[in-house]
Parts: sequence; structure tokens; C-alpha cells
Amino acid sequence: MQWILQDVPIGRNIQNIRMSKGMTQSAVVAQLQLKGSIMSRSTLANIESGKRNIKASDLKLLKELFNVDYNEFFKE
Repeated sequence: MQWILQDVPIGRNIQNIRMSKGMTQSAVVAQLQLKGSIMSRSTLANIESGKRNIKASDLKLLKELFNVDYNEFFKE
């Protein structure tokens, strides 16, 4: 299992993308779980606040769910 270490504000970028899509944390987590992720809403909250790193597999699922390019997650 690979984890991405944050040297850019990935969590904040995830939150901004999620909010721009009009999705709640619970809605995002529900969609991720349907795709095989075991992420919880509290885990997503911790990722968005920068308290926790994100798994590469979950970042891939978020990319698909939000229909964005990876560059959107790595904006500074």
C-alpha cells in the first residue's frame, strides 16, 4: 500500500474540488466505498485538513469521481 506524502496542500485542494462539485464528505465517501475504498468520512475530513496522508489508490478514485486531472490535486 502506497501513501502520498504531502508537500503541497493536497487535502485543501481535495476539499476545494469536492465543494466545487457540490458534494458533501459523506457523499464522496459513499461513492468511494462503492468503488472499493474503505475510507470513512472522518478519514476524508482528516485528509482535507492535512492531518492525514491519502492512499494513492484513493487519490486515483477521487480523480475518477471528480473527473479532474491529477494536476488539480497538486496545485500550490
